[in-house]
Amino acid sequence: MKKIFTVFCMTLLLVGFMASVVTAGSPSPVILGTAGNYVILTKTGISAVPISRITGNIGVSPITSNGLTGWSETIDRSNIFSTSTQVTGKLFAANYSAPTPATLTKAVLDMQAAYLNAAGRTNPDFIELGAGDIGGLTLAPGLYKWSNAVVINGNVTLHGGPNDVWIFQIAGGITQSSATRIILAGGAQAKNIFWQSAGVVALGTTSHFEGIVLGATGITLNTDATVNGRLFSQTAVTLKMNTITAP
Repeated sequence: MKKIFTVFCMTLLLVGFMASVVTAGSPSPVILGTAGNYVILTKTGISAVPISRITGNIGVSPITSNGLTGWSETIDRSNIFSTSTQVTGKLFAANYSAPTPATLTKAVLDMQAAYLNAAGRTNPDFIELGAGDIGGLTLAPGLYKWSNAVVINGNVTLHGGPNDVWIFQIAGGITQSSATRIILAGGAQAKNIFWQSAGVVALGTTSHFEGIVLGATGITLNTDATVNGRLFSQTAVTLKMNTITAP
């Protein structure tokens, strides 16, 4: 009798676990082109409340270096780039010396192309999953589509292999609650996760985010939020004592 009860309990646990797991196929990755040379790339500015900790290059174009605020940057004597104690990498702006303006123009075009590529993928594996609230779910590789905003009110696990791909098509924005995490499992890699967001992306205090944001509008990180990925915005990125690491 005890053995039967144990098996019954294990079955209930398995059923409960499976109910929270989403399965799908793995699409082909979004090609970033030369935008992949940057951890943050925007068209209208990158502002920071010190001290942020950025690993990778950051760039702004067509706005000039006036769009880099809070970095206390030092212009290299070549005038091709600048440096900051907050950035392990280089800072680039449209008014720096050649070849930087042309390089940034190409990178921004590649960023926009990546956004359109992600937004234009057809035949999604899941539509309106969780009515936009994906907190607490375990998501397999696949193409996901929402006609409104996505909220992350609890930890989200992306479970898949090192070559698997996730593409999230979001007609609204993304709001991640404070102290929540996106967790990678099974060998999943941030470089293969693409969040295409037409609306504002806002990451809460001390939250942790994984993947590449392809944003049509602003991206805002609240105090001590961290990102393993890239932030691409067709407007601006606003940071407040954040840690961002290129995957």
